[in-house]
Amino acid sequence: MNDAPSPFQAPHDPTLTLRADPPRVTWRQRLKKLLGPFAAVFAVLGKFFAVIKGLLLPLLPFIKTGGTMLISIWFYAQGWGWPFAVGFVILIFVHECGHLVVARWFGLKVGAPMFIPFMGALIALKQAPRNAWVEACVGIGGPIAGSLGAAGCLLTYQVTGDLFWRDLAFTGFFLNLFNLTPIGFLDGGRIVTALSPWLWVVGLVIMGAMAWAHPNFLLILILILSLPRLWSLFRTKTEAEKRYFEISPGQRGTMAAMYFGLVAALGWAMFATAR
Repeated sequence: MNDAPSPFQAPHDPTLTLRADPPRVTWRQRLKKLLGPFAAVFAVLGKFFAVIKGLLLPLLPFIKTGGTMLISIWFYAQGWGWPFAVGFVILIFVHECGHLVVARWFGLKVGAPMFIPFMGALIALKQAPRNAWVEACVGIGGPIAGSLGAAGCLLTYQVTGDLFWRDLAFTGFFLNLFNLTPIGFLDGGRIVTALSPWLWVVGLVIMGAMAWAHPNFLLILILILSLPRLWSLFRTKTEAEKRYFEISPGQRGTMAAMYFGLVAALGWAMFATAR
């Protein structure tokens, strides 16, 4: 066989190297290259906000409570003036602290108080009470603390003779007595779970009469939000629900004495401080 090169073939050049086609760049690679600098910026911002969050997180309860307190004071001050608005909000705060202390004493996880203008304030229980006794104790803790705060205002009036403190005391007594109405999510509605849930019907009559005599948004809202609990009286209860209301006669008697005694004391205090 003749190995001589064909005259129709180009002579072989040993210096000649084959060149492969450049790799194809996908759209994902192009996008990643385009956004690369921005990703670095976002990473730095993420770390910055993480540090800020770590610094502010322990302060959130104070911000939530203090901020909503200031907003409520501003709203109340529009109609009652700044001094009375400040005193009124402080009385509400004392009331809510009573709930907070008792809830934590029972080991319940609870949020910081949050104020809602013209609706008072609330604390959010992050876990349900174990039984009706615990719910009633947490419920009555607020009116007891709030009544003591109002009594402090009455004592200040007796020392100074300033009618401002008497008016503030009367408002505090009324606020806590109103909360003892045995209906729905009001303190009284929670307290009577340890006595007899059928007392919610009595609360419905009382609140309905108040709404009829003095119709306003708050009373109607309380009536509407109370309907689910009232409905529960007439449906079949599960075994867990039946156990929830099982408390000792001693606990029931203690709560009855505290509840009705506080209602009577607040009624007398309102009469004593009324103009």
